[in-house]
Amino acid sequence: MAGGAAPVPGALLCALLWAAAAAAGAGGGPGGSPAPGAFGRVYRGAVNISAERVYSFAYSSEPGQVDAVRVYVNSSSENLQYPVLFVVRQQKGVLSWQVPLIFRGLYQRTYNYQEVSRTLCPSEPTPETGPSDQIIFVDVASMAPFNIAYELLVTRLENFQLETNKAFNFTASPSQPQYFLYKFPQDVDSVVIKVVSDAVYPCSVVSVQDIVCPVYDLDHNVEFNGVYQSMTKQAAITVQRKDFPGEQFFVVFVIKPEDYACGGSVPSSIHGNVNRTWNLQRTKNLQVTIVPSIKKSIYVQAMFFSFLSFLSFYLGSVVVAFVHYIRVRRKASAGRLSPEDGSGIMTSSHPITASTPEGSSYGAIDESSSSGGRQLSSPGCGLPAGSDTDSSVEEESDFDTMPEIESDKNVIRTKVFLYLSDLSRKDRRIVSKKYKIYFWNIITIAVFYALPVIQLVITYQTVVNVTGNQDICYYNFLCAHPLGVLSAFNNILSNVGHMLLGFLFLLIVLRRDILHRRAMEMKDVYTLDYGIPKHFGLFYAMGIALMMEGVLSACYHVCPNYSNFQFDTSFMYMIAGLCMLKLYQTRHPDINASAYSAYASFAVVICLAVLGVVFGKNDMWFWVIFSMIHVLASLALSTQIYYMGRFKIDLGIFRRAAMVLYTDCIQQCSRPMYMDRMVLLIVGNLVNWSFAIFGLVYRPRDFASYILGIFICNLLLYLAFYIIMKLRSSEKLLPIPLFCIVATAVVWAAALYFFFQTLSSWEETPAESREKNRPCILLGFFDDHDVWHFLSAAALFFSFLVLLTLDDDLDTVRRDKIPVF
Repeated sequence: MAGGAAPVPGALLCALLWAAAAAAGAGGGPGGSPAPGAFGRVYRGAVNISAERVYSFAYSSEPGQVDAVRVYVNSSSENLQYPVLFVVRQQKGVLSWQVPLIFRGLYQRTYNYQEVSRTLCPSEPTPETGPSDQIIFVDVASMAPFNIAYELLVTRLENFQLETNKAFNFTASPSQPQYFLYKFPQDVDSVVIKVVSDAVYPCSVVSVQDIVCPVYDLDHNVEFNGVYQSMTKQAAITVQRKDFPGEQFFVVFVIKPEDYACGGSVPSSIHGNVNRTWNLQRTKNLQVTIVPSIKKSIYVQAMFFSFLSFLSFYLGSVVVAFVHYIRVRRKASAGRLSPEDGSGIMTSSHPITASTPEGSSYGAIDESSSSGGRQLSSPGCGLPAGSDTDSSVEEESDFDTMPEIESDKNVIRTKVFLYLSDLSRKDRRIVSKKYKIYFWNIITIAVFYALPVIQLVITYQTVVNVTGNQDICYYNFLCAHPLGVLSAFNNILSNVGHMLLGFLFLLIVLRRDILHRRAMEMKDVYTLDYGIPKHFGLFYAMGIALMMEGVLSACYHVCPNYSNFQFDTSFMYMIAGLCMLKLYQTRHPDINASAYSAYASFAVVICLAVLGVVFGKNDMWFWVIFSMIHVLASLALSTQIYYMGRFKIDLGIFRRAAMVLYTDCIQQCSRPMYMDRMVLLIVGNLVNWSFAIFGLVYRPRDFASYILGIFICNLLLYLAFYIIMKLRSSEKLLPIPLFCIVATAVVWAAALYFFFQTLSSWEETPAESREKNRPCILLGFFDDHDVWHFLSAAALFFSFLVLLTLDDDLDTVRRDKIPVF
């Protein structure tokens, strides 16, 4: 017979061994009856290749009661070649494992546990009137040629079903996972599972699974079913009744063999010991509490609150417009109407006899004669009324196609004291077209940017819903209220303020634009020669940017994570940049940056922000390069501002810079020609160099916020300089801009307080991020970050109004009396 020795002696030997085991009374043999077992009794024995133990446990369940049984086993063997196998047979399932139980970690490390405890899948409650009998079998076997000792303990769980609003404490380990049952009460449609622990490590996983056997309660399979989160000190999962047809679910708790998934490291004591049995205590004490979530009425209240809060801004704007209209009508009837009347809108075509305010002749030399270019904008000069021109013309030169002014511009800009008439010599229609390009370009950018963003976040949310992996998105899970397919509807709803206030700002700008056009159609010479030139393109772009910030912030909060952080910050960079450009354009309308160069600069900033998040954590070379770019950009921009665009930036810039330093600082150290601009630029460069040094030394992990801080600080510095110079020139702050300035300061201060209340962080692991989670603080629906959304939207709106109304007091002042700074 092929294959070796005769089979009969071997069969006889096996039969004799089984008979001996049965005679010893330790268990049942092949074909024999299993030994009856009692719950709570410890069974000790030994198994080998020729001896198998079978235990039976019987119990009865009361009608409507869910009984769970837990099996504890232990073996002294560390030999992985011959583990002890345990098989538990139930009425509708089989559960098996081996001891030592092997877990695999990072880099193929293995962790072996000799003590294992598992909860058996509970029997379903029966509708019968009487108790139902249940029986389970526990088979113990091994292929070892020698005896291996083991222990067995089977117990019935008394606290298997969790109760609402009642905390339950327990302990778990990698080889002894735990899970419990929860049933929805009749009047509860949604609950929040809150899990806390005093210890950060060991890392654990909390999973919510449907009532299906088998239950996935080991490290290598807990992610196969249901919804799950990794956890250090706290976790929270919102569960809705509609997701579980049986209106009940299991809450599973698994301890991971390693902590790297939660941000920890592998213990140094086991490095190099790949197959050593892991007997150190890796247990974790946990407390679980299941509380009802908010009711549907809270959703309705939160939506009403969000919309009504910002619709009140619309009401306030209507009231202000109506009061202004009444005031203008009264002054018109009294014959005392001024051209602009403090509103920034020219409303009369009657001559003005108002005298120049005291101190408005900025500087010691009277430069009124410098307004010789003013006739370019008067009726009958320049382009005919209503004519149209190619928008490309305005980009060809600083003064369009008028060579005599082109040759004169350097002479004008080198004067010690410049006035607005010196820098507003272009035809107003061409300049307005130039600034409208900002508006049309930002709409194009918004469409092409937003569409793929929306598509991507929908994909993210779908992946979260399908896989159940809640580690993908960094929510504040203690205040994350789902609605439909959205996991955190409150974070999305709170962005409605950006969209509503952005649209309101567009309406306010449109009203001013329409009234200004009406005044221009009356061909009022004072509309052209008085006050700040009215170009609304940048204001329209700012309104669109504010709305898009709301849209993209809402998209980011659909699933906030490391991969889509730039959605939340890109338009913040653009808003800060547009505000600075608008502030500079106010008194430099002819030499402000074009839309193409401005948006190209924003694109470079966004690119640097992405690179900073990718490489800025540990790579010193990136910070060195970024700091050099930052310093050089500050110097180049300072040169452009100081010399009014007359200092060309090309390959000869270093030679020219050396000549300027030699003549102005070494050959004869004289007072700077433009002292005010010099002070601003020195302070600005010190601030930017400080940011660069701070970045090199500390290398902040949140690079996106770091670069946004650079923008905001530069904007605030320039705005403060502008207001100081305005007051220094004896110009006034009218009540509306003064109110907006105060409101901006107060609201920004409150907004920043809530901004720094960090509730999550995609720079850390999901488990570490959840340590920062906090409960809701407003209406039981909104958290600190939602309040930041509300307040930042209002603060940006007031900031825009400051820029829109800041120079309304100059509407009765001739441009050759308005200083440039």
